[in-house]
Amino acid sequence: MRSCAILLLVACLGLVVAANAVPAKAHVDVDTGKEARQDASDIFAEQDTRDDVVSLQNFEASHSDEMARDALPCKDDPAFKLQCASVSRAASAHMKARKFKVADEKSSAKLFDEAYRPNDSRHFKVDKSTTFVPESSQTFDLNYADGSHLRGFSGVDQVFMGSYKATSPFGVITDCNSPDFNGVDGILGFGLPKDGSDLPTPVLFAMTDDENKDTNAANLQRKFSFFSTDTAAEVQLGGYDPSTVADTMWYTPALSDEDFIVGASSLTFGHSPSDAVELLQFKSTSQKQYGAPSIMDSGTSCLVIPNDNMNGQLANVPWDDFAAKWEKGKNFWLTVGQKTWKIPFESWYLAESDQTCVQPSPAGMSGLLVGDVFFRQYVVEFDMTATRPVIGIAPLNKNYQLVQQPSLAEFELDRAPRSKLTLLRGDEIMYPAEHSEVLTQVDRIPIVNQKGTQYFMDVGIGTPKQQFTVIFDTGSTVFGVFANKGDLPGAIKNQLPSYYFSENLHSLAQVSATTTAAPWTLSRVAASPALTACIVVGNLAVVALAAVALRRRRGGAPGKGGLSVSQAAGYGAI
Repeated sequence: MRSCAILLLVACLGLVVAANAVPAKAHVDVDTGKEARQDASDIFAEQDTRDDVVSLQNFEASHSDEMARDALPCKDDPAFKLQCASVSRAASAHMKARKFKVADEKSSAKLFDEAYRPNDSRHFKVDKSTTFVPESSQTFDLNYADGSHLRGFSGVDQVFMGSYKATSPFGVITDCNSPDFNGVDGILGFGLPKDGSDLPTPVLFAMTDDENKDTNAANLQRKFSFFSTDTAAEVQLGGYDPSTVADTMWYTPALSDEDFIVGASSLTFGHSPSDAVELLQFKSTSQKQYGAPSIMDSGTSCLVIPNDNMNGQLANVPWDDFAAKWEKGKNFWLTVGQKTWKIPFESWYLAESDQTCVQPSPAGMSGLLVGDVFFRQYVVEFDMTATRPVIGIAPLNKNYQLVQQPSLAEFELDRAPRSKLTLLRGDEIMYPAEHSEVLTQVDRIPIVNQKGTQYFMDVGIGTPKQQFTVIFDTGSTVFGVFANKGDLPGAIKNQLPSYYFSENLHSLAQVSATTTAAPWTLSRVAASPALTACIVVGNLAVVALAAVALRRRRGGAPGKGGLSVSQAAGYGAI
């Protein structure tokens, strides 16, 4: 009886086919990839209850060359791996939502127009928590392409997030130089852990770890959803509240196990779909099948599109075409997994400041960053319950009332159709959700939206609980709060490097990279012509990057220094 029930369940998921539905053996060898995928689609459509699972598995195996590229192309496909890496680097090269401009050539050599003010933030008092365990030997020095710098060490303590709490590692940040953190107390990253990283385990992974005995989130599914309005935002742990969506949630597998990357096969721009111009003009069908790697990132305010031809893959430069054809009232249509999502004019154009929220990609980036302009129109679910993440997208219910306080509820949730997502790996296809009658807990947590440039969330740490407001970021794995290094207990100070206390990042002279390594360079430049050439090239690259940064941070209309909003000039993750 039990085996029959299992077979029936498998059939309902689309894994069972009619015995006579599988192509004959002679047909297998001559099938094209297109025919193979169509055959598989027909099998799903029939949903026949006759159980021939073995035949279906043989069919999939015999068509693997035609149907599939590697399950994780960002890791296993050499060419596509480079593109994914370029997008990931771009998403982590800058701090979020810059609220200031980079100094120009006429000003001082300071990296930022304003200083980081540590007294504006609340600090974690390690000696006041009876459950804090320092891991002083695990230190970190995080440097970013825009000159931002975070320094500190790891610790473990009770962490409170919404209705859940757990013992979790986090970073104790003792030094910072970035004014992005003025008035906030740290950062909470919901990104995916990366191989070989020395950073603490991301908090959502720590809370849902089966081996963590000190957590009340053991039954919480390792997934979350996020969406925003013009004035507020909400993160939902464990899935999504069905009342937040206006239509079906559609799912597609991520292309990486380290970033929330999907493939964008088309990006059009116009008044209507019929007159829209294609901005991603792929030269070949195979390149379009892969699409442009695109990171779904709440920490990126705008839509960031390629500023070159993606190493020859495109017949055009998307940014140039957009700049040439832009006008008020036009929309974007982004195609992911063969399903098209509209980004309306009012989402990417900021009427209050009369500026656009579309940006050219930084040099070397071959893909897109999909930021807040998308989250204001759609609920995006990030499902990390399996090795390969799954991304879900559904239109946002504009009548949904965002919660004011953390609210835990149970819902019969729709879920990702993993059987279908696993079988069809050849083209990135989105499938509608499957309904589940199992009640699932979802914790709805309010987030403050600061003019679409940064999101802030409240968390608690320690015993008794100390409250902090941190930057919420789906593109980062860093979870850390500030601590005053002068107030650290002597036992911790003695284990930290001495320069932690002899230097203060926020008061050091913050000079550009062109002036930092002069002594080393001058002592060796005469001895090596090759080294001289490298230095010249390096200096030219720094100047070029500075010029690009200046142009992109000034904002404004096309032809007036770029299209980005000055408050939204940051690109990606910490």
